[in-house]
Amino acid sequence: MALPSATTPLYNHPLPDIETWLHQQGCTQDADAPHCWRTVRPRWEAEIVLETDCLVVRYIDAGADSKDVQRVFKYSLSRQDLEEAIFSGP
Repeated sequence: MALPSATTPLYNHPLPDIETWLHQQGCTQDADAPHCWRTVRPRWEAEIVLETDCLVVRYIDAGADSKDVQRVFKYSLSRQDLEEAIFSGP
């Protein structure tokens, strides 16, 4: 399955394409909550939640005093911009 161009806003990606993209980034889907995804990297881990109008990314234990850091990204951003913002870490 070919994904739309990386410069295409995420809101122009069908859900199966978004799921494919997340799989390609090494994310795993929560079986009990399919809108939730998780990724573990050598220096950080995060939960990605597909909300109705945005992606919510929670970097686990990434902030001061080991608090979670949460960022919200609109679907109007391109897949490339989201990939750079989310997967570069907290």
